Amino acid sequence: MSKYIGFTLIEILVSLAVLLSVIAIGVPSLNNYIVNTRVDNEIFTIHRLLLIARNSALTSNSKVTLCPINSQGACTNLWHKELSVFTDTNNNKIYEPMLNEKIVAFKSAIKTGDKLQYGKTRIGLTYSATGHLSGWGQNATFSYCPANHNDKNRGIIVAISGRSYASTSNKKNTANIRRTGKKITCS
Repeated sequence: MSKYIGFTLIEILVSLAVLLSVIAIGVPSLNNYIVNTRVDNEIFTIHRLLLIARNSALTSNSKVTLCPINSQGACTNLWHKELSVFTDTNNNKIYEPMLNEKIVAFKSAIKTGDKLQYGKTRIGLTYSATGHLSGWGQNATFSYCPANHNDKNRGIIVAISGRSYASTSNKKNTANIRRTGKKITCS
């Protein structure tokens, strides 16, 4: 009498059906987890840059700017690109190493397709030596919007006092909101 070792076709098909069911249930949850993690990481990193900029202004007793800079060193409103924190001694929102201005920190560009904006048209955020924002009208919200996931938008609100606050989720529909109660959006 010969004995066969292995699985029957029925056992393999049942195992395959169970595996495909688990994958079909788990993949959307995994995708949501990955997007949430990416958004949280970006918000944390931007918040850390704001703290670095403010603390650098306080400790160096000079103006410090956070912005995306172009190849000429000027601040732009392309917030989705690399962000730089630098000492801005003459408060002109241009990184000028020949004036002994220094890069303090930087953050790489965000994921392609995602959006990051600061206000509508602002090109930079400058802290004065007191830790407050330098100049009227710089307070605004950093809005981070992941592509195709508007329910996961997050933001950081920057007050004129220089303090920053992460957006909170709305208890009714779990969307993140500003302190005014409006949803975080990107245009």
